[in-house]
Amino acid sequence: MKYIAIAFLCFSFTAFSQDEDVMISDSAAVRAAIDQLFTGMRNGDSTLVADIFHPDIQMMSTFVDNEGNPRSQMGSAVKFKTAVGTPHKEVWDERISNVEIQIDGNLAQAWMNYSFYIDETFSHCGVNAIQLFKTIDGWKMVHLADTRRRANCN
Repeated sequence: MKYIAIAFLCFSFTAFSQDEDVMISDSAAVRAAIDQLFTGMRNGDSTLVADIFHPDIQMMSTFVDNEGNPRSQMGSAVKFKTAVGTPHKEVWDERISNVEIQIDGNLAQAWMNYSFYIDETFSHCGVNAIQLFKTIDGWKMVHLADTRRRANCN
C-alpha cells in the first residue's frame, strides 16, 4: 500500500508539472503574439499584425471627451492594418509594461499599461485589454480594447 501511495504522489507531481509546462508555454506564446503586434506597428509591417489577428477581431477604444463624458469608439481591423502598412515617416512606438496574462484552455486575456510615442514624442497612454483564442495556427487576437488619455501617465 505504501508503494501505491508513493507511485500516486509521483504521478500527481508529474501531471501537475506537465500542466504547468503547458501554461508557461502558452503564456510565452500569448506574450509573443502581443509583442508581434507592437513590433508590426513599430516596423510599419501590416503582415505581422494581420498574422496575429483573428478574422473576426473586434477593436474598441474608450476615452473621455472634452466635456468630461465617457465615450467609446469601435475600430476597424482592416483600417488599422492598412494604416500600419501604409508608408509613414514616423515610427509608431507603443511601449507596454506591467503585462498580466491569464489563460484557461484556449482562451487568454492580457492586461497591460502602455505609452504611445510618435518617434520619440509622447502622444498618449492608457491600458490595453486583449483577448486571444488558441487556434490550430496559434494564439490569435479576438478582441482588443484600450483606454486613451494624455494625463496621469506615470
